[in-house]
Amino acid sequence: METRKKTGALVILARVVFTACLVYSIWFIFQNSLEIAQTSSAQSQKVQQIVNDLAEPMGMGPFSLHTVRKMAHFAEFSLLGFWFMLCLRVYTRHFVRHVSWPLLCGLLVAVIDETIQLYVPGRTSSTLDVLLDFSGVWCGLFVALTILLFIRMCGILWRNRERNVE
Repeated sequence: METRKKTGALVILARVVFTACLVYSIWFIFQNSLEIAQTSSAQSQKVQQIVNDLAEPMGMGPFSLHTVRKMAHFAEFSLLGFWFMLCLRVYTRHFVRHVSWPLLCGLLVAVIDETIQLYVPGRTSSTLDVLLDFSGVWCGLFVALTILLFIRMCGILWRNRERNVE
């Protein structure tokens, strides 16, 4: 008979937190897609002002509304990819082997996001936006994967520190 290790409280907490962050990210993306064109444009103009105010002292900008909107797409989908990877990690120890699942889910969210915009007054859908969103997912996954692998490497080095001293 196989004995299973009991799931620790910290792992359960991480599952709840990371899953909640992932669900919130998806909700946030879809909520933005459901905004009519005038509301979406007004929000983008506010963000554009903030971005340009922050970029000016650094000698960057000014950024156009189009650029700010594309940066926002990339950023929100990068965060989505990051949460997908962390969720995968807390549900399986073999997260590198299963990395195709968050990629597929990220692509699915990007396609649904653009499909929603087809049915919102004044909004349009773009295949290029799907590609931009998917590249954001890739970037977020890569950042999370790099962090996870770095933590794993540090753990291995920490456990083997006494062997290395001799």
